[in-house]
Amino acid sequence: MGEDLSGGDLSRLRQLNALAVIKALRGGPSLTLTEVAKRTGLSRASAEDVVRELLQKGWVAEAGATAGSVGRPARRYRFRADAGRVLGVDIGGHKIRAVVADLDGNVGDRAAVPVTPEMGRPERLEAVDAAVAACLEGAGLAAGDVWAAGVGTTGLVDGVGRVMLSEALPEWTGVDLAAHVRRLVPGPVLVENDSKLAARAECWRGVARYAKDMVFLLAGLRTGAGLVIDGKVHRGFANASGEIGALPALGWIRAQEHLKAASGEAGDVFAAARAGERAAVTAVRRYVRDLALGVSALVLALDPQMVVVGGGYSRSADVLIEPLKRELDRWCIRTPEVLMSALGDEAVVLGAVRIALDDVEDRLLDGRTPLVSHL
Repeated sequence: MGEDLSGGDLSRLRQLNALAVIKALRGGPSLTLTEVAKRTGLSRASAEDVVRELLQKGWVAEAGATAGSVGRPARRYRFRADAGRVLGVDIGGHKIRAVVADLDGNVGDRAAVPVTPEMGRPERLEAVDAAVAACLEGAGLAAGDVWAAGVGTTGLVDGVGRVMLSEALPEWTGVDLAAHVRRLVPGPVLVENDSKLAARAECWRGVARYAKDMVFLLAGLRTGAGLVIDGKVHRGFANASGEIGALPALGWIRAQEHLKAASGEAGDVFAAARAGERAAVTAVRRYVRDLALGVSALVLALDPQMVVVGGGYSRSADVLIEPLKRELDRWCIRTPEVLMSALGDEAVVLGAVRIALDDVEDRLLDGRTPLVSHL
C-alpha cells in the first residue's frame, strides 16, 4: 500500500532533496546528473527535477559538458557559492575583525579596526560598525546582500545574542549584540562565545577536522576553552561549558601575570624564552603550569583525542607545546595529542562564518528560507 504524502510532506521532501543536491555539489568539482543521483541516492529523474529547480533559483549553474562514450556530451553542474554571502565578526580586546565569505565559506574581503581592552561599550560598538562597513564596502556589497551574520565575543552569551556576563571587557555585560549587528545587516544574526567559535572553526578547517572529542584552549591576553564532544561543540545547559577559568584555584585568571611580570609585552617574553633567556623561560614555565591545571581538569573529565592551542599566543606554540605536554603528563591518566591551531588569530572570525552558514542551511532545510535567488 503506497504512502499518502500530504502537500506539507511533499514540500519538506523537496527541501531535503534540494539540500542533498547542494551538499553533493558544494566544495567539489562539477557533476553530471548521473553523478548527482549516485551521490544523493535520488533517482536520475528526481535529481534532474531538483537540479532544474536549483538552476532556476540561482543556486546551481551549468559548468560546461564532458564528452561521453556515446551520444551528446553530458552536461555538468556546479554549486553557485557566489549566490549569497555571509558575514563573520570577531569582537576582541585589541581588534574588531569582520570578513565576508561565500556559501562555500571562502573569505573574500576582510577589515580590521584596532581597539583597546579598556574601551567602553559605545566606542567598541562604533568600532564594530566601522569594521562591518569597511568589509562590506571592500566587497562591493549592500547590507541586504548578507544572508546571515555570525558574531564572536568574550563572555557568556544567551540564546538570543545578548552577553550575559563578561569580565574581560568594560561595560560589556548586558550588551545585545544580535540587535546591534541586525541594525547593520538585516538578516539573521547568531552570537556565540569566542572560544566555542574557535573550536568550531578548528573542527571545520583546522587540525581537529577528524577529532570527535577535543579541548580547544584559547590562549592570549585571557584564557578560555571550547569543548567538542562527539564531533559537536558542547554548549552546556546555559551555554557556560568550558568556563573552568572561573575557579581561581586553577590559575587561569592570574596566568598572564607571569608574562607581564617578565616583560611588558608577552611576545617579547616568548621571543626571549626562545632565545634561552632565563627569566623569560621561567615566566613561560609558570604561565604554562597555570594553564595546565585547568587543561588537565578538562582532559580528565572529557578524555579527548587532542588539545588544540589557539588564540593570540598560538603563534608562540613552539615554546608552549612541549612544556604543556610535560605538565599534562604529570596530572593526566592519558595525555592526548597537543597541537598548535592551524588558524591562529582568525579562528574566531572563521567560526563566526561557520555558524552563519549553518543558519543558512538550517533555514533551507526546514523551509523557513525558500530556494530563491538573492542576486
